Amino acid sequence: MSQTKNYGMVLLVFVTFFVISFLSNVMGPLIPLIKDSFSVGFAMAALLPFFFFAAYGVMSIPAGILVDKYKEKKMMLFSFALATLGALMFAAFPNYNNALASLFIMGTGMATLQVAINPLLRVSGGEEHFAFYSVLAQLFFGTASFISPWVSSDLVNSLDNYNEKTASFLLTQLHSLVPSSLPWTSIYWVIALVALAMTLIILFVKFPEVKLKSDEKVDGISTTLKLLKNKTVLLYFLGIFAYVGTEQGLANWMSEYLKNYHDLNPLVEGKNAVSLFWGMLTIGCILGLVLLKFIDSRLVLKLFSVGAMISLAFALFGSANVSLVAFSFSGFCLSVMWSVIFSLSLNSLQKNHGTFAGILCTGIAGGAIIPIIVGTLGDAFGLKAGMLFLFVTLAYILSIGFWSNPLIHNQTISLRKKQTSKLSSL
Repeated sequence: MSQTKNYGMVLLVFVTFFVISFLSNVMGPLIPLIKDSFSVGFAMAALLPFFFFAAYGVMSIPAGILVDKYKEKKMMLFSFALATLGALMFAAFPNYNNALASLFIMGTGMATLQVAINPLLRVSGGEEHFAFYSVLAQLFFGTASFISPWVSSDLVNSLDNYNEKTASFLLTQLHSLVPSSLPWTSIYWVIALVALAMTLIILFVKFPEVKLKSDEKVDGISTTLKLLKNKTVLLYFLGIFAYVGTEQGLANWMSEYLKNYHDLNPLVEGKNAVSLFWGMLTIGCILGLVLLKFIDSRLVLKLFSVGAMISLAFALFGSANVSLVAFSFSGFCLSVMWSVIFSLSLNSLQKNHGTFAGILCTGIAGGAIIPIIVGTLGDAFGLKAGMLFLFVTLAYILSIGFWSNPLIHNQTISLRKKQTSKLSSL
């Protein structure tokens, strides 16, 4: 007998996806302001997202073991408590070194949440609806990515143009807390408030019992080490590493690029470009789901990889208007890559899918490493030269479409067969 659906818990998981995305992607348009505020170069500015995403590399596999032992509610409480602590730590003492530590703490919380909520969604919404709810969850994730640049930049603009007579209660409190020279740090007070609210909500919510399926469990260290010796596992790990690195390399550096090469305002045109990048990525996910019903996933990956390379070329060598559009459209081209690479990976191994998924999620650390490489090259040769490195990661993603050989292929609908079937029935 199927378990009773818990739609309240499904909604809580959706909200959690929204919050994870909001916290993870709020920094993009602020990079130019952070760089100027702390008087650091490209490489040191890139250390900020590095410390956040490095936590994914450290925590993805241990988090699976901890969730299995302490269960979802305790680990979600722990995760949001960490996020609250990390945000408060930086908001109260805004300096560069403190920023690195607080972002690692916040990243640790977000990495643990990512591991905990997917099995919770499967149980709460019903296994037969898991695919549908997973897509909806990604839409919540994408919506938050689209909104977060607007929230951060509008908050900075509001504080820069603060008027005591017309300001809201929240803005008045932030004005009293935030240094006038660092208005962008106000977003961390907001993050702390959101994370604390989620902690309190989860504290009073009754969670269903979650029994992990065999392909959701992270096995012991011996299985992990065995898989790490598998060439296929390492190749797909690099695929996830390259994808997240490309995504974050674009999201974190496009605003700075537009400021440096086209003299565009990070809080206006930069914000719009980053926001539309995430918006187009979300729209692309929906189209990608349709395409995967008709086209082999490897061909879809090839087409979108080539599209991303063309978009990046226009973004780096086009005029200001062309660059704005191309940077945003690159999000559309990246949209299917995560799901296609992840599904090709899991469909290439017969067992140990839980441990393999943990290794793949460790590849999210690419979001830490690749932006640093771009920044280091940017310090040495200019940001345009640094961003050319993203062609290397995109080329690797393109190569997956050629060498991947999954045991199970995505099921496609043949229009020709359908037409033949209709004719034969007449």
